[in-house]
Amino acid sequence: MPLDRQPAGDTAHRPALHRVAHRGYSAVAPENTLPALTAGVLAGATFIEFDVRTTADGVPVVIHDRTVDRTTDGSGKVWELTSEEIAALDAGAWFSASYAGVGVPRLTDVLDALAPAEAELLLEIKPPATLDEVKNILGLVADAGLIERTVVQSFDPEVVRLVPPDVRRGLLRDKFDTSQLEVARELGVSYVNPSMNAVLGSPSTVAALNDAGVRVMPWTANDMTLWPDLISAGVAGLITDRTGELTGWAQNVSAGASASSA
Repeated sequence: MPLDRQPAGDTAHRPALHRVAHRGYSAVAPENTLPALTAGVLAGATFIEFDVRTTADGVPVVIHDRTVDRTTDGSGKVWELTSEEIAALDAGAWFSASYAGVGVPRLTDVLDALAPAEAELLLEIKPPATLDEVKNILGLVADAGLIERTVVQSFDPEVVRLVPPDVRRGLLRDKFDTSQLEVARELGVSYVNPSMNAVLGSPSTVAALNDAGVRVMPWTANDMTLWPDLISAGVAGLITDRTGELTGWAQNVSAGASASSA
């Protein structure tokens, strides 16, 4: 029976669950830094998720927030700071003194670090993002030989539309749109990645997306007690800060333990 025709709760023949390291293995290292991203690989992630913004001088860097205030010792909007100014910031000390001196990586640094790994890349482009910025980001991914291993996603449908259709695309959602299947088809996405609450509240939407060949990976799945329910809802993967724990849990399930007891 094809995957897209399986009942949501039928896990017997479903492909292995994608384990998505949210901003890297961000439970053990500062998010979106090279230590966190490489730790995600070592912890068994099948996707490494990270966020990309562009600096005032046109350099893509890996950081989540619109400002550098929360995760560095600096302040200001990312797009108003130069790459040199951002490179001078400490992005690790807020997490732990042992990571003091760790910086905000450039996208090229992240691509170099992840190229030797087997994990795929789940690259979120944060708005605002222009067509030229999107082209530059994708050009760097292509230059690194990673375009086929990459899914490019955004919360902003207009950013998704800037990504060429020959690149796998994803749409992030807080909750499902009322016409989510039609939106997914119109955008031509491979993934719709909503909040956990959206999945748990509407497994029928997950099933409809699966039937259309669109996969669902909810965020941010840190509560292990909810993992069995999310799997039963038919998700293709879980986006989590707890990469190592998810890898161990998924291995136990694949080895024969029930999802509820693993």
